[in-house]
Amino acid sequence: MARSTLIPEPVWLDLDATVDKTCNLIAEAASNDAQLITFPECWVPGYPAWIWARPVDMELTTRYIQNSLKLDSPQMTKIKACAAKHKIVVVLGFSENINDSLYISQAIIDANGQIRLTRKKMKATHMERTIFGDSFGDCLDSVADTAVGRVGALSCWEHVQPLLKYHTNSQREQIHVAAWPPLFKYAGKGLFSMSADGTTALAQTYAIESQSFVLHTTAVISQHGIEFMKTQNGSIMNVPGGGCSAIFGPEGHQMTANCPETEETIIYATLNLEDILQCRAFLDVCGHYSRPDILWLGADKTQKTHVRS
Repeated sequence: MARSTLIPEPVWLDLDATVDKTCNLIAEAASNDAQLITFPECWVPGYPAWIWARPVDMELTTRYIQNSLKLDSPQMTKIKACAAKHKIVVVLGFSENINDSLYISQAIIDANGQIRLTRKKMKATHMERTIFGDSFGDCLDSVADTAVGRVGALSCWEHVQPLLKYHTNSQREQIHVAAWPPLFKYAGKGLFSMSADGTTALAQTYAIESQSFVLHTTAVISQHGIEFMKTQNGSIMNVPGGGCSAIFGPEGHQMTANCPETEETIIYATLNLEDILQCRAFLDVCGHYSRPDILWLGADKTQKTHVRS
């Protein structure tokens, strides 16, 4: 069963052009017999990298709001139709516009073009809070049945949230999508957990803990993107690169070769879901290798709307 993940660059802050590129990548992956394709965090319309260089940029923020994706938009309809046309499951990372407030969102779109679920990042990370709001509670339903099996998704540093990870594991995903922005090699300063090296460790750990295949999905930023968002003097995303996507097996081994971090590409792997059973026969943290009589997780899945009656 073929899967694919991406190391692409969006058309920065251009909704229609990035949606067009999304559809072209879906078609390319399907033409290579992929049955699932995944996209990075905030792929549409690109991750707002300038927030790590300066907290306020009203011109770019305004443009970002205008080019973020609405669920009931012609652009989302186009992506769903493309998934159906090519009979491929799409896991899309996007900046979601709800009445001009923004949220880091993911959608799992089935091979018939139907959205199986949408979710928002539980909590925007650090400087992301200058742009994005938090989930209303829809961060918990993270796994859906699709044409290729049970597919789940989390964004970025949600992969260091032990309770959220366990809640996602409990939904018995077989394939997990880990969506990230551009990531760079650890250079001895800053946080290791924000680097390509650190996030790869998180992906491998997630695979081992969940006994699922993990599609670690990152983006690329070019010199054009750096100049467009003026991130040259920022703490991250200040040089070209950032692509370190990979696919990991359910016991943690990397199934794909590393690619040049500046290169846009699609990487592929053939996944045998029976491998999950071999791993879970030894280790199942939400099954036989657990002790719910002494340790358990509680969750409030009520959606927290602004007006309640």
